[in-house]
Amino acid sequence: MSAATTTDRNSASIDPVGAVPKQLFIGGEWRDATGGGQMTVSNPATGETLCSIADATPADGQAAADAAAAAQRDWARVAPRERSLILRRTHELLLERVDELALLMTLEMGKPLPDARGEVAYAAEFFRWFSEEAVRIEGDLSVLPNGKTRQMVIRQPVGPCLLITPWNFPLAMGARKIAPAIAAGCTMVLKPAPQTPLSSLALATVLTEAGLPPGVVNIVTTTDAGGLTEPLLRGGVIRKMSFTGSTQVGRLLLNQSADTVLRTSMELGGNAPLIVFDDADLDVAVDGAMAAKMRNMGEACTAANRMFVHRSVYDEFARRFTERMTALKVGPGTAQGVDVGPLIDEAGRSKVQTLVDDAVGRGAEVLAGGKAPSGDGYFYPPTVLSGVSTDSQMLTTEVFGPVAPLIPFDDEDEVVALANDTEFGLVGYLFTRDFQRSMRVSEALEVGMVGLNTGIVSDPAAPFGGIKQSGLGREGGRVGIDEFLEIKYIAVPV
Repeated sequence: MSAATTTDRNSASIDPVGAVPKQLFIGGEWRDATGGGQMTVSNPATGETLCSIADATPADGQAAADAAAAAQRDWARVAPRERSLILRRTHELLLERVDELALLMTLEMGKPLPDARGEVAYAAEFFRWFSEEAVRIEGDLSVLPNGKTRQMVIRQPVGPCLLITPWNFPLAMGARKIAPAIAAGCTMVLKPAPQTPLSSLALATVLTEAGLPPGVVNIVTTTDAGGLTEPLLRGGVIRKMSFTGSTQVGRLLLNQSADTVLRTSMELGGNAPLIVFDDADLDVAVDGAMAAKMRNMGEACTAANRMFVHRSVYDEFARRFTERMTALKVGPGTAQGVDVGPLIDEAGRSKVQTLVDDAVGRGAEVLAGGKAPSGDGYFYPPTVLSGVSTDSQMLTTEVFGPVAPLIPFDDEDEVVALANDTEFGLVGYLFTRDFQRSMRVSEALEVGMVGLNTGIVSDPAAPFGGIKQSGLGREGGRVGIDEFLEIKYIAVPV
């Protein structure tokens, strides 16, 4: 089977890799990288090269920032309704091309085609949501208490933005940043992850067809992320940076942003606890645990990383959950019936195996999986570990793989303390039929989001983000556009 074909009957004739431009997108034009540099994009299911694309230099990054700056003044003056219509058209075009975009995503990232189709719809919804928010940027007019001055408060675009996205949701993470920036009247430079740049390049073609003017969105693909982004953060042209990725890299980018006091949004790492209380509906809890753990093969910052189960229901939950995990089919994301595709690369798989081996070495019992298979691709089986010691590395490290560590607990105060014993605070999940407990624990968890009797929290209409070292700011929801707007106060004598 070639890298650009699939056994899925709905997508068999599509060659999305061939249709994607392989150059940089700067100022509305496709251009080669300075010096003609190239980078390769690989299929994680086979390890084979899909294609080569332009590998941008710092000079290319600066050209993209200059193009965004040149377009900013005119774009900020475009009527909100016109920006809204462009966003709505983008939403429609993405849904029209769901099969093509889903296959492209599966080939470069690995997730099964049904999941990839779901991500296309998820990404499209950000454009629809912010098409509606674009026409609702409000201000305020009132008289100050002294009675002598009217205060007029308006909200204006922050200016050119640098958007940095990860590989795990290659279309949706770009959409979650690009859509509110467009709605607010900002121009931008997008730097996608080097493992999955094709989805972003395809999105550029959709935005162009939807009528987005040249220079509003510029896309630079590169293997030299630090060399390209640091001069932009320190250079004074970019006025806001939005980053999704690891906390370690986020700290570095915050430091680099300090020189020019950039506005920053940071969606960083997670170490999500999932708590199953003794009164939980176990059918609901197992369903929720599967969703929270196995979305995107566990390669998600929202993935349940630590599963705390009350001792009185521990054995039954472990039995049911293990049965569900064992039943999942592992294979190339393009094959029919596959539930779990490959991990992104060998480094990611090796990290997962190291964490599993460490937990087993400290006394954990393997209920399912636990060993990477031989052969091509970066596959790892759904894995369940029972009785994971609290000093195991995986309880303090974002696993980013299909591994579920189960830990028994005895009382509410104990499990809340365990759940909060981390530098991260993105999301937590809890399962209980006791309303008072659900409110009490939801408020006690040190996280930015809570899934109450559900394993899914992400939605374009909801504010996404964390506290502690899981990030700054929120994406999505009614507040998502605020990250791209400045507040200006105008004093007017009465």
